Amino acid sequence: MKPIQSLKTSTPGSLRTLTGRAVVLLSLVAVTGCKFLPGGEKKAEDEKKEQAIPVEVATIQRGPIESTLKSSWYLEAEQEIRVLARTSNRLRELLVEEGSEVKKDQVLARLEDHEQRTSLAKAQNQLAKMKAEFERLESLYTQKLVSEQAFTDMKFELRQLELTVEDAARQLEYTEVKAPISGTITRRLIKLGDLVSNNQHLFDMVDFESIVAYVAVPDRNLVQLRIGQPARITTTALPGRQFEGFIKRISPIVEARTGTVKVTIGVMNNELLRPGMYVEVEIVLETKTDALLISKRALVYDSDQLFVYRLKPERRVERLLIVPALTDKLNIEPASGFAEGDQIVVAGHTGLKDGALVRLPDDPDPKDEEKKVGTGTAAQQAENKKTSTPAS
Repeated sequence: MKPIQSLKTSTPGSLRTLTGRAVVLLSLVAVTGCKFLPGGEKKAEDEKKEQAIPVEVATIQRGPIESTLKSSWYLEAEQEIRVLARTSNRLRELLVEEGSEVKKDQVLARLEDHEQRTSLAKAQNQLAKMKAEFERLESLYTQKLVSEQAFTDMKFELRQLELTVEDAARQLEYTEVKAPISGTITRRLIKLGDLVSNNQHLFDMVDFESIVAYVAVPDRNLVQLRIGQPARITTTALPGRQFEGFIKRISPIVEARTGTVKVTIGVMNNELLRPGMYVEVEIVLETKTDALLISKRALVYDSDQLFVYRLKPERRVERLLIVPALTDKLNIEPASGFAEGDQIVVAGHTGLKDGALVRLPDDPDPKDEEKKVGTGTAAQQAENKKTSTPAS
């Protein structure tokens, strides 16, 4: 019976001792993180290891670049004429239609002219009679048989009749409606048999060779402009087509309200362009054939400044401010700070910071390396387990 009594008295103390040891062991494990667990030390080191950011880079090279100034407006024709009637009568002959190309002074239409011919004939008849009377009076005047006043009055009457004849001849000439300029008939507003009155609107004409675009250029670019400077013209109405233009005129004043200068752009090959078309005008300000080119894909915008990330030898990047000298649609020429052969990040720079570690597409993937290392570690652990099992 004594052994049983001894067991009962000793059991609670033993349990308390085992519980205390377990608490101490768990506390040590909690304090050390998972250091004593298999692989715990390696996981802690991996968390501290810097991860390389995958990026794509491009090498700075030399090539051509040009600086341009873009603007847009509607085409207009400087020579756009309304053809008006200059006398009255009925339209008897129509010689052109809309779309007809005509030369200056070409006859477009004819009016009935019997009234004008009659008026001219009467004026010529009166002039002939007056000339005969003037010759007779002039002979008497030389003989001093008539007064000087009578001779002078006759001279003025003769001149008046000459002017009447000229006016009648002009009215007869106006029965032929002629083109005031060379161009194209864009609208006909009359038809055969119409009774035409003086100053009536008959035709519209446009000289397509006079088509221009008026663009507003900021006054800061005024020093870069000159007469004859090349320009390019495109329009959505003719996709894929580009027309050559040039600066035709530069206004001598600056618009105070907008701070711009009116520049007139002429067109060279304008067979397809028409007044009223909405066009994009690109004035070539400067051209370089051997400039350092940085792709616009590399630009990082921060407020009103531009930055790029340049790759350093140790696979780290540096953030550099870039000041553009020239820009075009695809590239930018830096004013300074870069050299041919520099590698600039063009993709993956969204989350980059100055000094960040990066990885290029040709670099080995760290995850593949970890898998290789992890596989070797697991195999080694399995081997160690086999050799350590009998000892336990």
